[in-house]
Amino acid sequence: MQRVGKKHDPSFRVVLTDSARAARSGSVNEVLGFYSAKREQTKLSGDKIKEWMAKGAQVSDTVHNILVKEKIIKGPKKNVLPPKKKTAEEAKAKEAAMKTKPAEKSEEKKEEAAK
Repeated sequence: MQRVGKKHDPSFRVVLTDSARAARSGSVNEVLGFYSAKREQTKLSGDKIKEWMAKGAQVSDTVHNILVKEKIIKGPKKNVLPPKKKTAEEAKAKEAAMKTKPAEKSEEKKEEAAK
């Protein structure tokens, strides 16, 4: 995807780039469509996309999700969000819970042994 919109108005071109060319160079082999999330517009060339995928082209996770949404390809969507980092409070709460559990188990064993 190549961003082409104005400030605060993002829209993207779905492009085909060669792996030997840097993504930052701006040169593309072919423009396969566009996507504008803000305006909820999508126009993709499904035949060309399928043709290039058959030749071995790989799509990014975001483009994969757009293709699934537009029903160009079948399959589940991919999670593109990074995993959440545990906060310090959650980590402390887990550690405290782990420390109290072994103590409770040892007390139960002592009670069973006394019986």
